[in-house]
Amino acid sequence: MELRIFTEPQQGATYDDLLAVARTTEELGFGAFFRSDHYLGMGTEGLPGPSDAWITLAGLARDTSTIRLGTMMTSATFRHPGPLAISVANVDQMSGGRVELGIGAGWFEAEHTKYGIPFPSTGERFDRFEEQLEVITGLWATEGGFDFTGQHYAVTDSPGLPKPVQTGGRRGGPPVLIGGLGKKRTPALAARFADEFNLPFVDETTTEAQFARVRAACEAVDRDPATMTWSNALVLCVGEDEAEVDRRVAAIGRDKDELRENGLAGTPQEVVDKIGRYAALGAERVYLQVLDLADLDHLRLVARDVMPHVGR
Repeated sequence: MELRIFTEPQQGATYDDLLAVARTTEELGFGAFFRSDHYLGMGTEGLPGPSDAWITLAGLARDTSTIRLGTMMTSATFRHPGPLAISVANVDQMSGGRVELGIGAGWFEAEHTKYGIPFPSTGERFDRFEEQLEVITGLWATEGGFDFTGQHYAVTDSPGLPKPVQTGGRRGGPPVLIGGLGKKRTPALAARFADEFNLPFVDETTTEAQFARVRAACEAVDRDPATMTWSNALVLCVGEDEAEVDRRVAAIGRDKDELRENGLAGTPQEVVDKIGRYAALGAERVYLQVLDLADLDHLRLVARDVMPHVGR
């Protein structure tokens, strides 16, 4: 099991806050540093205000040296596919080939209305998402003269430049992550395009059921499910003892019992045991959602008392 760190900077973070977490993540040996791609805080003012995911990752690409970097998840409503393919390829070059693109259809309507971003119906968002995947991966893989005609996007004789450093993704280029709970289109798109399928903030029963749907979707297109990486994202709140758990729960304004039920909360041994149950369902990675970015000792505790017992 690989442990990765996942942050939500729209809740309130400067670039320096994120850099401190990313560098600590790197030093401690976690597998990757990911950030959300949102423009509006949720239940908070989010001061000093949102930061653009790919601008932030470009900075981190130069200010770190080994840690993998990515989004969970970039919204397909935020950018046209051609410019997004360019941005990700640029950051991949800047990082020496350490970038992963998590991308989804988009869901948070309020951030769209507050920043002037169109928010189509669910069906149209998924249609656009599918076309974006075709265009982005097509541009990365083409040797020149890429063409695509869809209902929402059309590309004519594109040189498909710049090229990312990585070429090992399912369709060439950096790895692509797709996630979510949709029962039909999400599994189908994951089977066609994704290197990794991620489930955000769901229990073991839901994980088992959705992993099964995605495996079936892979088999339906003659893809070996073993070529997919399987992952979960869960809120992290670990303490050496109950008092430390209480302190960390209070710092992020959550309910301890709820976090124990739905996240990774409690003592290191409790968290090790729960990660083991997700591993038994097929999960190979867990993204640890860290909400208090100033508490770097939280990461150190996990690196010392959890990571050695779950694999890597």
